[in-house]
Amino acid sequence: MERYLIRVLFGISVWIFHFQVSILGFISQSQNSHVTCIARERLALLTFKQSLRDDYGILSTWRNDRDCCKWRGIECDNETGHVLMLQLQDLSGFFNLTSLIVLQNIQHLDVTFCDFSDSQIPENMGSFKNLRYLNLSWSTFAASIPYSLGNLSNLEYLDISNSYRIRGEIPSQLGKLKSLRYLDLSYNYLQDRGIPSQLKNLTQLRYLGLCDFSLSGAIPFRVGNLPVLQTLRLGGDFDLSIKDAKWLSSLSSLDTLGLSSLPLNSSHHWLKSIGELVPNLRELSLVSCSLSDHNISSLFHFHSNLSTSLSFLDLSYNMLTSSTFSLLFNLHSLMTLDLSENNMTSWIFQGNLNFSCKLRELYLVNCGLTDKSFLVPSASTSNSSSSLVTLDLSFNLLKSSTIFHWVFNFTPNLHSLNLHYNSLEGLFPNRFGNVMNTLEVLTLRSNNLQGDITSSLGYICTLHELDLSINNFSGKFSSFIQNSSWCNRQIFQRLDLSDNWITGMLPNISGFKSLSFLDLSNNQLCGEIPKNIGLLQELEYLYLEENYLAGDITELHLTNLSKLEELDLTDNSLSLKFSNTWIPPFQLFKLGLGSCKLGPSFPSWLQTQNRLEFLDISDAEIDDFVPEWFWNKLRFISQLNMSHNNLKGTIPNLPIKLTGDLGLSIFLSLNQLDGEIPAFLSQANTLDLSGNKISDLNMFLCIKSRTTSMQTLDLSNNQITGELPNCWEHLKGSLIFLNLKNNKLSGKIPHSMGTLVNLEALVLRNNSLIGELPFTLKSCTKLAVLDVGENFLSGAIPSWIGENMQQLKILSLRLNNFSGSVPDQICYLREIHLLDLSMNHLSKGIPTCLRNLTAMKERGVYAFGKEKFRRMSSRFVTYEMEETNVLFMWKGQDHEFWNAEYLLKSIDISSNELTGEIPKELGYLLGLVSLNLSRNNLSREIPGEIGNLDSLEFLDLSRNDLSGRIPSTLANIDRLTVLDLSNNNLSGRIPWGRQLQTFEASSFEGNIGLCGQLLNRSCPGDKTAKESEGEAVDSENDNSDFHGGLYMSLGLGFFTGFWGLLAPNLLWKPWRFAYITFLNRLVEYILLMVELNVAKCHRWLEG
Repeated sequence: MERYLIRVLFGISVWIFHFQVSILGFISQSQNSHVTCIARERLALLTFKQSLRDDYGILSTWRNDRDCCKWRGIECDNETGHVLMLQLQDLSGFFNLTSLIVLQNIQHLDVTFCDFSDSQIPENMGSFKNLRYLNLSWSTFAASIPYSLGNLSNLEYLDISNSYRIRGEIPSQLGKLKSLRYLDLSYNYLQDRGIPSQLKNLTQLRYLGLCDFSLSGAIPFRVGNLPVLQTLRLGGDFDLSIKDAKWLSSLSSLDTLGLSSLPLNSSHHWLKSIGELVPNLRELSLVSCSLSDHNISSLFHFHSNLSTSLSFLDLSYNMLTSSTFSLLFNLHSLMTLDLSENNMTSWIFQGNLNFSCKLRELYLVNCGLTDKSFLVPSASTSNSSSSLVTLDLSFNLLKSSTIFHWVFNFTPNLHSLNLHYNSLEGLFPNRFGNVMNTLEVLTLRSNNLQGDITSSLGYICTLHELDLSINNFSGKFSSFIQNSSWCNRQIFQRLDLSDNWITGMLPNISGFKSLSFLDLSNNQLCGEIPKNIGLLQELEYLYLEENYLAGDITELHLTNLSKLEELDLTDNSLSLKFSNTWIPPFQLFKLGLGSCKLGPSFPSWLQTQNRLEFLDISDAEIDDFVPEWFWNKLRFISQLNMSHNNLKGTIPNLPIKLTGDLGLSIFLSLNQLDGEIPAFLSQANTLDLSGNKISDLNMFLCIKSRTTSMQTLDLSNNQITGELPNCWEHLKGSLIFLNLKNNKLSGKIPHSMGTLVNLEALVLRNNSLIGELPFTLKSCTKLAVLDVGENFLSGAIPSWIGENMQQLKILSLRLNNFSGSVPDQICYLREIHLLDLSMNHLSKGIPTCLRNLTAMKERGVYAFGKEKFRRMSSRFVTYEMEETNVLFMWKGQDHEFWNAEYLLKSIDISSNELTGEIPKELGYLLGLVSLNLSRNNLSREIPGEIGNLDSLEFLDLSRNDLSGRIPSTLANIDRLTVLDLSNNNLSGRIPWGRQLQTFEASSFEGNIGLCGQLLNRSCPGDKTAKESEGEAVDSENDNSDFHGGLYMSLGLGFFTGFWGLLAPNLLWKPWRFAYITFLNRLVEYILLMVELNVAKCHRWLEG
């Protein structure tokens, strides 16, 4: 008993001791939890911050008056206060790691999705000896991977993948990282030595990713000396051979193998080794490896271990056919199969899929599947596809509703069905929602389905994503919403009905509390946007552009949409009415308000938007000066459209760098901006300042502050004066489109323009340029459009235009002072569609070699293009380089044609001093729509071959010295709507026929020798009027006698025939009975023949 009490007391004392220790430890830990960061480390972090650009407020908590251990992205040691973790994203600027050198205790460094394109991965990165985790993935760095990373002896995780700009070799020093468990260097531009053999020393490695665009050489066999490696992903252009495969045998722990863009088709032994030497493989990816059916058969031979272990198989982007399916039926554990981008056109799914009963995901994207690939037998068969939950048949050739019936019968338990980008047509099945009641995601985008959207979709209680965009669905949106229970409204997240014909007003959809994506753009919706749309607090993407919506948008519509990232209301009749002090609750990434009313004041609330990359406020009735704070935002914006307003003022010359991810495109056309173009705008890819009051180019072009990548420059319709600057070499590597038309430029075209060797369109029309075309332009061999019309250029037309610019589609030299002959080298322009040399001083004859203008031999259609300004949606921004307009004389008036090189084929050499005859070789240009040779000194006859030009609509040969007869072949040109042969020396009768008789006398006036009915002028040999009158009287008398006899004969014939048939039937009963019987039998015979033929048609259709 005493011993028992002693033991109890001893136990209680031990418990009290442990309790006291625990209390003391808790107190100590509580005290340590208040340890602040070390001052020198806080100072180092603040110094590091100064070199960064924080567009999204990631570093907003980094302030000197706060404990750095409580800053965002920072974690400290609770006992010492040293910084242990630094985690940053979405930053840019300069990566000044030197300032962080004092952080010697840091263990975790994560700097992802950052833009440090002007920085290298610092060499002193290897000085952080305690670093265990280093992630620089999806961040852009320049130069190469530093060798010093091999000094990070404690490193366990290293990811420098997806930088896309890192070059050079994989440092062999990485083989010193004995503790490394994860290594991914994929998707950079690593090259030179290939994969270093030292990687064999990484014996603790579990994950190795080396998928790269430019790695070359053989995979070293010692890579197989990684005993615990579980995942291996390789790609590039390795030189694989049979002996290489042996290293797989030592990878005993490997369960995931990914090989991409490797020439595995060269050795089926290599594939055979995968199945034999890797016994526990669960995931196998052989994407884009040029595999054929023969190669695959070696992979799945009877000794292979894959039939029982493999659960994931990706064979996409190869050269497989339908024969592959039979090889895959024995993979009993397969759960995911991807055969996309192969040729499966001959495979037929007869009922079930015959794959593993465990198969859950099947991807057959762009496999050439048709309606014949999916058969629904009349009698239901056993269904082995009930496990399938994901089916992707997008980008195939399906047309009929057969696929829906096949899905109903054999995959009723689907969670995700993707049929987008097929050719499905007809009505969408009404019972779809009743059958597919487990569906979560349905995608039918880009088909030809029509009719009302079935309300049965609202009864699929599991559905949370629905995409029916780019079809021909109609009906009212309100009916679709209101005629269904929408039992899933609490979980429904994405609805895309864009690009259909849906009508009506927007109903109340505030009950869809989880809705994050709503796209109703490009429909026929009308009315106002209801204020209760602001109750969709989860909404991130709202697209309502290109409808007929009207009314006001106020703060109430948007106040609660704090998660909104993209908003597009373009091309509606909406007015945005916000107070000047309104601060939106959201930070938008994309904003489209084109054609909405924002003005007259510039919208001040845009100042609060710090994440904008896409902005369209074109045609918004803004009549105001652009504030300077807005121009500062250009450093982050990728696409900006403020065209067609009344914006005023001068764009300031700001010392900023433009860093848009997609390259900056700026559209500021049709405003009142004036002054010089600032130099910083030369960093843009596309700059359209046409239709403003810009006056000077020099600062923009000739102050080279940094490398430019400008491709499109449109400064047309401004007030730019003086000579063109001679410093175009700054744009020589990038510029494709240059338009300076309708300005006040003078002087000569500078020689430096010849350095623009990538130029495809050069438009200098309607200025006051003088001198000859500089010979340096012959270096611009990619030109498709050259328009220097309406200037004072002189000299001969250079022969190098035809010799060096053979891609020209438009050549306009009209209204200048060019002299000499038309060079024969013009005939080298086989792609030319529009040739305008009019209103110059050209002499001698028209070259007969014009028959070699190949493009003009091809028939085509044309259409007028109207003056327009560029519309930029917040999601889709396009600027066609070929979108040029050319001034051209068409049917007697000047017209501007957009993309005329694709639409109009024309030759205009009018108003010159040409002599000689019209070449008959012009008759070979069968695609010619317009031919104008007027106001020259051409002589002799009009060649009859002109009548072969059956596409011709405009022909003007007036004011020449042509003689002879008008060829009768002109009457064969059915499309001819304008013809002018006036003021020549033509003679003879004007041909009579179809088109020619529709023209007025003015088309032929001024030709003394012409005669005919159109001119009311008798031709020699025509009879006199009196003789014609006498003959007409005699003819009239003769005709009256003939007509009298004819009418009498018709009357007697009708009387005799009618009564000859009717009288016997009325007067004699047997005749009447026989006649009626004949009619009855005739009707019965006709009906019988109809029924027989209908029956034959039915049998033929069914058979």
